[in-house]
Amino acid sequence: MTPMNTQIHLVSRPQGEPSAGNFAAVQVPVPELQDGQVLVRHQFLSLDPYMRGRMNESKSYAEPQPLNTTMIGGTVGVVEQSRSPQFQVGDPVVGMGGWQRYSVVDANQPGLLRKVDPRLPIAAYLGAVGMPGVTAWYGLTQIMQPQAGQTITVSAASGAVGGAVGQLAKVRGCRVVGIAGGPDKCAYVKEELGFDECIDYKACPDLKALSVALKAACPKGIDAHFENVGGQILDAVMLRSNAFSRVAVCGMIAGYNGNPLPMANPSLILVNRMRIEGFIVSEHMQLWPQALKELGGLVAQGQLKYRETIAEGLASAPEAFMGLLKGRNFGKQLVRID
Repeated sequence: MTPMNTQIHLVSRPQGEPSAGNFAAVQVPVPELQDGQVLVRHQFLSLDPYMRGRMNESKSYAEPQPLNTTMIGGTVGVVEQSRSPQFQVGDPVVGMGGWQRYSVVDANQPGLLRKVDPRLPIAAYLGAVGMPGVTAWYGLTQIMQPQAGQTITVSAASGAVGGAVGQLAKVRGCRVVGIAGGPDKCAYVKEELGFDECIDYKACPDLKALSVALKAACPKGIDAHFENVGGQILDAVMLRSNAFSRVAVCGMIAGYNGNPLPMANPSLILVNRMRIEGFIVSEHMQLWPQALKELGGLVAQGQLKYRETIAEGLASAPEAFMGLLKGRNFGKQLVRID
C-alpha cells in the first residue's frame, strides 16, 4: 500500500499578521523512488522568522514561497528508503524537507541532504549545530569581528541565533549584553547562557528608557551588535555605539508583518564611522564546515547551551509559527512531526 504524505501548504498571502487561514493541510501519496533518490521520514521541523518574508510577494533576497505548495523549512529525520549508494536506510540526515512528514530527495544534487553525527541530539542540527548556529557564527566572526575585552550586544538574545552569538562571543573573551523580552527570558540569558547582562526591553517603554538601560549595562559603549529585531532596539544601540563599531543585521522581525521601520538617527552611521552589514547565511556555504566544526565541538563539550520549544504534531506548525513571530517561543522553535 502506498504511504500517504501530509503536507502543509501556503494557500494565501498574509495581509499583516499570518493567520491559520493562510495554510491548509494536504494529503498526497508518496511517489515511488527513482534511481539516485532517497525517502526521508522527518522527525523535526524548524520554524524560523525568515519564513514570514518568504510568504510575501514583495522583492526580497529570495523568491517568494509559491502558493499551494509545501512551505519551505529545515528538517531532520531518518532515511526510510534509498536508491542511492550515498545513503543507507536508517541514516540520520538534515535537509530542507519543508512542512511535511516525508520528502523525496535527489541525492545526486550536492547540499540537499547531509548525514549528521548520531552522537549529538538530532534536533540540534536544526539549532545550535545547524542554520541558526552557523548564522550566529558567521555574523559574529565575519562581520562583528570582536576582540577580547570588547562589549557586544545581541537582540532576541534568548532565541536560537541570539543565544549562540552571545556564547560564542564569551568564548572569545567579550563582555556580552543581551536584549530579550521579559524577566524569565533575561534570567535564562544570564544564568544559563552566561551573558554578563540582559536588558528586558518590555520594561523599557520608549527609546530613552532603552538607551538609559544600555548605558548602564555597557559603560564603555558598544563595540559590535547582532541585530535580529530592528526598530527601537537598533536605534537605542546606535545611540550607545562606539566609533568604528560593527552591526551584523540578521533579521528585522519588528517589521515582518509590514510595520515601517524608520531609523531615528541615521547620521550616527557617519558620526561613528559604523559598519552595518546585512547577510544571508546560505550565501556563504564555503564557511559552513568551519562553523559546524566549532559549533559541534562546543555542544559536545557542553559549552554551547540551548533551549528548545517543541510543538507536537505537524498540524501544530501554523499556530507555532504565528507564536514565534510574537516571541512566544523560548529558544529554538521546533515541531515534532507525528
